[in-house]
Amino acid sequence: MDLKSLIRNVPDFPKAGVQFKDLTTLWKDNCAFKESVDILYERYKDKHINKVVGAESRGFIAGSPVAYLLNAGFVPVRKKGKLPYKQIEVTYELEYGTDIMTVHEDAITEGENVLIVDDLLATGGTLNAMIEIVKTLGGNLIEAAFLVELEFLGGRKNIDCPVYSIVKYTDE
Repeated sequence: MDLKSLIRNVPDFPKAGVQFKDLTTLWKDNCAFKESVDILYERYKDKHINKVVGAESRGFIAGSPVAYLLNAGFVPVRKKGKLPYKQIEVTYELEYGTDIMTVHEDAITEGENVLIVDDLLATGGTLNAMIEIVKTLGGNLIEAAFLVELEFLGGRKNIDCPVYSIVKYTDE
């Protein structure tokens, strides 16, 4: 299945000059959604993953079904002020600003095998924050997996872990 053909481009969102990749058009297609999840499951089914980490909010959509199939726990990384228990926080750069991610301080046990799953890799700011979270909590980061990678932004160059992506865009 050509998953790329199901991703909608939305020009000038969230600001002028940005070409937003809308994955809701892929996710609403039951066969495409299943295939994207199955691709990730097949890649990691023998990697002994204990936890899948996903960032709010699209990482929840991409990561939760993968965690379920891997029989792994799911760790939601949230925006500041959304988690009720003791947490750690990391400030990170976005393509168009900064933000703060938080996670419960007991979300990952030292030595657990961790997979990061998110919808899209752009500049790598969000991923670097999640890597910092995993390392701070003592997790053994296996890889970071994405449905989409915007290769033309070069985010992979700034990442200190193996990266896998299903759909790649070499230009805008």
